[in-house]
Amino acid sequence: MSEPLWQPSGTRIAQANLTAFIGWLEHHGSLHLSSYSQLYDWSVTEPENFWRALWSFTGVLAEHQGGRTLLDGGKMPGARWFPDARLNFAENLLRRRDDGTAIVFWGEDRVRRKLSYAELYAQVSRFAQALRARGVVAGDRVAGFMPNMPETVIAMLAAASIGAVWSSCSPDFGVRGVVDRFGQIEPKVLVSADGYFYNGKAHDCLARLEELQAQLPTVQHWLVVPYVTERPALDRLTAAQSWDDCLAEYSPREIDFAQRPFDQPLYILFSSGTTGVPKCIVHGAGGVLLQHLKEHRLHADIKPGDRVFYFTTCGWMMWNWLVSALASEATLLLYDGSPFYPDGNVLFDYADAESMTAFGTSAKFIDAVHKAGLEPGRSHKLDSLATLLSTGSPLAPASFDYVYRHIKADLCLSSISGGTDIVSCFALGNPILPVYRGELQCRGLGMKIEVWNEAGQSVRGEKGELVCTRPFPSMPVGFWNDPDGAKYHAAYFDVYPNVWRHGDYVELTEHDGVIIYGRSDAVLNPGGVRIGTAEIYRQVEQLPEVLEALVIGQDWDNDVRVVLFVRLREDATLDEALIQRIKQQIRRNATPRHVPAKIVQVSDIPRTKSGKIVELAVREVVHGRPVKNQEALANPEALRYFADLPSLREP
Repeated sequence: MSEPLWQPSGTRIAQANLTAFIGWLEHHGSLHLSSYSQLYDWSVTEPENFWRALWSFTGVLAEHQGGRTLLDGGKMPGARWFPDARLNFAENLLRRRDDGTAIVFWGEDRVRRKLSYAELYAQVSRFAQALRARGVVAGDRVAGFMPNMPETVIAMLAAASIGAVWSSCSPDFGVRGVVDRFGQIEPKVLVSADGYFYNGKAHDCLARLEELQAQLPTVQHWLVVPYVTERPALDRLTAAQSWDDCLAEYSPREIDFAQRPFDQPLYILFSSGTTGVPKCIVHGAGGVLLQHLKEHRLHADIKPGDRVFYFTTCGWMMWNWLVSALASEATLLLYDGSPFYPDGNVLFDYADAESMTAFGTSAKFIDAVHKAGLEPGRSHKLDSLATLLSTGSPLAPASFDYVYRHIKADLCLSSISGGTDIVSCFALGNPILPVYRGELQCRGLGMKIEVWNEAGQSVRGEKGELVCTRPFPSMPVGFWNDPDGAKYHAAYFDVYPNVWRHGDYVELTEHDGVIIYGRSDAVLNPGGVRIGTAEIYRQVEQLPEVLEALVIGQDWDNDVRVVLFVRLREDATLDEALIQRIKQQIRRNATPRHVPAKIVQVSDIPRTKSGKIVELAVREVVHGRPVKNQEALANPEALRYFADLPSLREP
């Protein structure tokens, strides 16, 4: 058995919220649980008792909980949690109203702002009044075309206080990408910034707003937040008003939090849309609240006064996840802009300046900082930092080593994984468990997660499909414009009836942790042997010349051959010597089956706006098939490097 990279101290275990929860269960429920493993087993064996206990332990604010916990618990989809409950999501996030700091905001090197809990409440109150005055009622959609800034949080909370549905995308989306999303859900109000800062430059949004006005006819009210200018010029926009002028019409007062059903739609999130128009995934208020309270308090050990950061845009579910930390009475640390401007240190500067306790980012960011040769543990103090969270793609074992050697040795490194589909996680961190190299620490409480082989059998120590065999509260309410549920059913339940198939290719380890090998729809299958793409990335990206890689299976000679694309450092060339080193690295540390038949150098690798590489889109281009929705990509021009490559027409 391998040795852990990190062990929590006795003090940390004793002070953890998870330990307090176990003690609470013993006191209130006469349960005697001596380990996380026992707690997990109880949570998935008695899910109704677990979720009711979590509701009480976390102090959910509600008009009433109701007597029933789960209706039609044998149906997926179809199960309903807390069918008699009435609550309001925003009320739970605005439980503090004092002078403590609720939000800190950095907009690259241009903007620094702070809001107290009292100021946040007052601003939400004023905007909620503005929405009501403009005819917004429960169920209406309010959309944000916004940077990750305080006004985005305020607008979401105001909409949620009424029972309206919030949906957002980041301001770097083009007009087509915005219309593909918001055009489907028909918002009544759209909130946009006048622009945003990225890589030291100001980027305008007003010209795109002018185009959007002609293509989003349901929007009756356009509100523009001044960010890159003090007074945005709105003369070319119809029915547009400055955010400041809008709020000036109202004085703060007690918010009338609409008490709504547990599954009242709260958010509409969008699939990446790289294979067609994005799917509109509807999430309910109660499920999001309970799931995030569980993940924040128990798995991330967030306590009142903690200062929580996640590098995210408003087009990624991690923004929704981050904002919920207000319900744990934490301070949100928001950042908008490039994480590498001007020199790659800004997020670590932020950690020191604002006493960050939880630092969330993507696996790609950690790898990029590593490749850049930065050593934040030497250049920064990071005294307050207790947890580092990573998601977006599998965190390579070498990145685990880098974090503990060059960022901080005493740190709970929590690689987490879930998705937009559940606006939460299946596999999570754990403050009372050790961290093992390359592994996500544990399965999430209340989530009956198994790994199934190709025969549909539950396995351990083998690679297979990640499935969830029992309902959980943050399953989507459904998909927008899917009245018979056919799209929803096809997305998750068409392979295994009544079982959620998530689409990840994974393994349960001897430590009861999780290793993710990539998306199951991108699994390679040369000679009938299934290979996860992350297995190859973990080896290739250890080479200093390779900045990043993408691998696909190419149909060839009645089989599939492995093709590896690499983006190299500026001073590196893909010569025969490097090709052989790459192949040797893979052969030695994986298997001969993993060794690519072809290795091709490219100038860029296409990715979604949340930073995920798009293997399926590249596979389509290589095979001469069209990519249906390139607007979903952050860098669609990169696809041209993969089209009609002479080397891929050769044996």
